[in-house]
Amino acid sequence: MAAELKSALLAEARALGFDACAVTRPDAIPAAPERLAAFVAEGRHGQMGWMAERMAWRGDPNALWPEARSVIMLAESYTPAHNPLDLLALRDRGVISAYALGRDYHDVVKKRLKALGRWLIGQAGGEIKVFVDTAPVMEKPLAAAAGLGWQGKHTNLLSRDLGNWFFLGAIFTTLDLRPDPPARENCGSCRACLDICPTGAFPAPFQLDARRCISYLTIEHHGPVPLELRGRMGNRIYGCDDCLAICPWNKFASAAREVKYAARDGMVAPDLAELAQLDDAGFRARFSGSPIKRIGRNRFVRNVLYAIGNSGHPPLSAVAQGLTDDPDPVVAEAAAWAVARLAE
Repeated sequence: MAAELKSALLAEARALGFDACAVTRPDAIPAAPERLAAFVAEGRHGQMGWMAERMAWRGDPNALWPEARSVIMLAESYTPAHNPLDLLALRDRGVISAYALGRDYHDVVKKRLKALGRWLIGQAGGEIKVFVDTAPVMEKPLAAAAGLGWQGKHTNLLSRDLGNWFFLGAIFTTLDLRPDPPARENCGSCRACLDICPTGAFPAPFQLDARRCISYLTIEHHGPVPLELRGRMGNRIYGCDDCLAICPWNKFASAAREVKYAARDGMVAPDLAELAQLDDAGFRARFSGSPIKRIGRNRFVRNVLYAIGNSGHPPLSAVAQGLTDDPDPVVAEAAAWAVARLAE
C-alpha cells in the first residue's frame, strides 16, 4: 500500500505540473543548523535579519512542525527561452533575473502544492503544511536530502535532469512516507559558476557571501549599494543569473511547462531610460503580479540608475540628472553617482 501511494503521488505531482517529486525526513539535514549558524555569525546574511531571528526553525524542520513525519519536495522548471548572459552586452537595457520575467512563482507553485496536498489527504488522510520560499524552511538542503539534486558550488540546487532552472516547493505531512536516497554531488573540478561571478560573492566553493551577491544587492539590500560593487553590477537591475546560466548541467534543462513563467511583454531587456522615469503608481502598474513589485519603486529605480551609470551611454545622463532631486535620498544619490560616472 505504501509503495502504491508513493507511486501515485509521483504521478499526481507530474500531472499537476511539477517536473520532479521526492520524499525525505524532517531530520534529514542534521548539518544544516551548524552551517546556518556559521553563515549568520560571519555576517554573510547581510540585512536579512529574518535569517537570524528564525534560525532555530530554519535549521531544524522538526522545530517548525514537530508532528511532521515526511517532507515532500517538488521541483518546477522555469527555464528561460533566452541565454541571460547575452543580454549583458545591451548596456542601455536592463537585465531582469529569469525567474522574475513572468508571473510571481510564489502564487503559481503554492496553488499547485495545495492541490497536491488536498489529493494526498483524500488518498491517505493525515495533515499537511505547504511552503514555497515563504517560511523558515531550508528548501535546498531538504531537496538534496530527498534526491532532487545537489547543492552546487554556487549553493543553488542542480539536477541531472533539470539543470538549475527550477523552483522548489515543500509539503510537510504527518504521513510516514518512504524517503528517497539523497543525491550525490556532481560538480567535479568545474568552477565556472565561481569564476563568472562579477562581484566575487563566493569566498570558497559551496559558500556564498550574500553581501556581495548581486541578487541580494538588487532585491534585499536597503539603502545605497557599496561604491566598490556598483560598477560590477553592470546592467543587472533585478537579480543575477550569471552563476546559473554558465552551469554546464543546463544542457539537460527541460523547457518550462507553465506558460505563466514565460516572459511578459517588455520584461526581457527593458529600456533603462523608460524604467528610470517610473513613479510609484507607474511602477506598481507595470509590475503587477510580478515578484519585482515587492521591492518597491525606490529600490528598483536605484538599481536602474546604477545600470545607467554603468551603461557608457552619455545620452542617459539627462535621465539620471532629472532624478538627482528625487524625494527618496537613496534614489537621488544613485542618480548623482550615475551622472558623475557617465561624465568620466
